[in-house]
Amino acid sequence: MTFYEFVKYIHVTAITLSICGFMARVYLKLNDSPHQNKYWFKKLPHTVDTLLLVTALTMVYIMGVNPLTTFWIAEKIIGLLIYILLGMIALRWGKTKNIRMTAAVMAVMVFSYIVYVAHYKAPAVIFSYS
Repeated sequence: MTFYEFVKYIHVTAITLSICGFMARVYLKLNDSPHQNKYWFKKLPHTVDTLLLVTALTMVYIMGVNPLTTFWIAEKIIGLLIYILLGMIALRWGKTKNIRMTAAVMAVMVFSYIVYVAHYKAPAVIFSYS
């Protein structure tokens, strides 16, 4: 196993933990669970997402590509920003449960799109006509 494959394995594991954690937090938020306020439940996602970011940057460095000129990576970054915004609406800013649920579903859809772009290493929407 090469170092790149090892980092990619950690990255994919962090991706899985991140989306599962997001869906669990949304579930707890929509059901007004007291568990959503637990210290570890608030801090663990930041640790997982930091690991996710570090491994992503490490893989980009190992590949030796510029994320702003490699269109599939640029499209993943744009998708990530949209995912974060929708996640904030789902977990913090949404005023009603309907808004929170809609934002959560849209966030999972954007997340799926990011995984699609990563798997095929090809832009699918924004830069696909370049």
